[in-house]
Amino acid sequence: MKGYIALGISIISEVFGTTMLKISDGFTGLFPTLGVIIGFGTAFYCLSLCLKTIPLSLAYAIWSGIGTALTALIGILLWDEPFSFVTLAGLILIIGGVVLLNDTHTSKQTKKSLT
Repeated sequence: MKGYIALGISIISEVFGTTMLKISDGFTGLFPTLGVIIGFGTAFYCLSLCLKTIPLSLAYAIWSGIGTALTALIGILLWDEPFSFVTLAGLILIIGGVVLLNDTHTSKQTKKSLT
């Protein structure tokens, strides 16, 4: 459970860091630049903690997939980036891929515990 909490913090921190990257205007703003450093530093630290209990392939898929989807939604909501059926389909495919990877991993663990 601690691994998934660390993974959640890592995802939130990565999305925060990416948002600050947009606001930093090419690292010309001091506080947004510090936000990038803190956000990504925290994200990678927490990702390394979660890897103690969650397999790399699963953790990275969740981290990058959910982070990408949340970042896309922030772009749409905060910066009026275009939203279309293709965008929606892409987000659904990302989240679906994460679910499938998680399901595959869970199925393998269930098989191991049954034998």
